[in-house]
Amino acid sequence: MTTRRSFLKTSAVLSAGLLVAPNLFAYDKKHIGLQLYTVRDHMAKDPIATLAKVAQIGYSSVEGGNYNSAGKFYNVDAKVFAKTLKDNGLIMPSAHYSLGEDKYNSQAVEGTILHGWEKAVDDAAAIGLKYMVCAYLSPTERGNLDHYKYVGEQFNKAGEICKKAGIQFCYHNHNFEFDKQDGKYPYEILLANADKDLVKMEMDLFWITKANQNPMEIFKEHPGRFPLWHIKDMDKTPKRAFTEVGNGIINFKEIFEHAKKAGLKYFFVEQDVCPGDPYDSITQSIGYIKKNLV
Repeated sequence: MTTRRSFLKTSAVLSAGLLVAPNLFAYDKKHIGLQLYTVRDHMAKDPIATLAKVAQIGYSSVEGGNYNSAGKFYNVDAKVFAKTLKDNGLIMPSAHYSLGEDKYNSQAVEGTILHGWEKAVDDAAAIGLKYMVCAYLSPTERGNLDHYKYVGEQFNKAGEICKKAGIQFCYHNHNFEFDKQDGKYPYEILLANADKDLVKMEMDLFWITKANQNPMEIFKEHPGRFPLWHIKDMDKTPKRAFTEVGNGIINFKEIFEHAKKAGLKYFFVEQDVCPGDPYDSITQSIGYIKKNLV
């Protein structure tokens, strides 16, 4: 099974997006999204068939993966990939990217925020991407609070380049941003040092909960800064592991009542680890969402 860290290393950029409807800028309940990391093994084997299956299950938007500086997505030509999305009634409004401090085989990784970002943005703009998201900071990219300030500055630079192309830059949290240093959360440093207009946030509701934080309080403190959400549930065991949406302890109904305050535009189901075939898990999750959240 591919891990998050190895996936980022081998793909250079975690996600890219295609074919976004130009008039779709507000939270629209008819769009239930899937982060394709959930079905990464299927995508690696047959991305065309996997996208068709995702649409068949009922998802209408995806957050994708495997952009490379050659302009391919999951090793599929961009035009073919775009046609596959369109043929299956899918949109891809958001994309994940790496910071790029880590090297691969002693070489800088192109198509990341620190290396070849202009090219990545140009490619994204050419295919209609609306959000480009830093997906993750590796352990070596985290550092002390001063380093988080540096990261915030790099996000601002990336956001400026995105803005010129009509794209919004975002950052996706985990729970390590809530390990206090000198009495402060690194997440607070990122929020304070990254411009609120240039750098929005994709809130991962599982990891926020794992960090014992209240998402509604964060929405209240930073209204409108969370246009993207990851929807994944936490099981009822002491391990607090991943589980299907509606199968755990997270009160999604209450959180969705604060969607306007957060500034929500799109949400994506993501389950990093599934007990069996991910298709079974995402089918269960969308069933709960349709009955209870949209």
